[in-house]
Amino acid sequence: MFLEFFLLHFIPTQNSPSVSDSSTFDCGGAKIRGTAREFKTMNDGIFEPALDSAEPLAAQVKKILLLRILTNTLRPGERLSENELSASLGVSRQPVRDALIRLAEAGLVRALPQRGTEVTRIAIHSVYSGRFLREAVEVAVIREAAVRAEPHIIEAMDRIIEAQEVAVAKKDNLSFLALDDNLHRTFAASIGHAEVWRTLQNTKLHMDRVRYLSLPDATPEELLIEQHHAIVQALKEHHPDRAEVAVRQHLAEVLLSLPLLIRNFPDYFEGSPGPVVIHSQQPG
Repeated sequence: MFLEFFLLHFIPTQNSPSVSDSSTFDCGGAKIRGTAREFKTMNDGIFEPALDSAEPLAAQVKKILLLRILTNTLRPGERLSENELSASLGVSRQPVRDALIRLAEAGLVRALPQRGTEVTRIAIHSVYSGRFLREAVEVAVIREAAVRAEPHIIEAMDRIIEAQEVAVAKKDNLSFLALDDNLHRTFAASIGHAEVWRTLQNTKLHMDRVRYLSLPDATPEELLIEQHHAIVQALKEHHPDRAEVAVRQHLAEVLLSLPLLIRNFPDYFEGSPGPVVIHSQQPG
């Protein structure tokens, strides 16, 4: 999916010896040089690029609309007009219609008989299910990473976290969350299973909508960075149990933010939140 332009590819190369040295980042094939402290957050033109006539239009329209839905630019419950979308994107109605069909299959929009299409509300049960699956996968990943992750990969993780700190200073929530996903993909890549992260993408779409909505008020970014440091520190110490606890606590944040978000945006959600179990003890 288009979101992977940054979520999956903003990774420093292995030839940079320290976080303070100049490094090269690969952002969707574009090489960016500079230190993490000089990191330039991505502008709107990169998050939503111009259409490319060399690629299928329907796929590109889907990627653009997907990003708008995930970031709540297209709000839950908002009506969508094929005519208006096609005019704003400069394409015919057919690729817009095809894109909406694909988004409906993913549960992000739904067709209303005689009334067009609307963005679905955030299904709380889907948030819980997506988070449950993600935790099951990431616990397995992080335990193995604590045993197998090589120093240069752990160094890359440190660089991503440092870039997140810069994104926070710039109040750039989009880049912060893109880097967040990239860090978690790097956990999987560190044990040779980067494709595992790709399999999670469609299962956590509603969870991602909550993540974008939660920053910065419901979930302080500084807390997420602190938790990232704790996870990476456990990897450096080759401590699987501590790494597992840190990941579980980190992934609980999206559920802890739900009550406040539901109060603040009651029309955005459907369903009711359940209990949140936080594993604060190391596995015995």
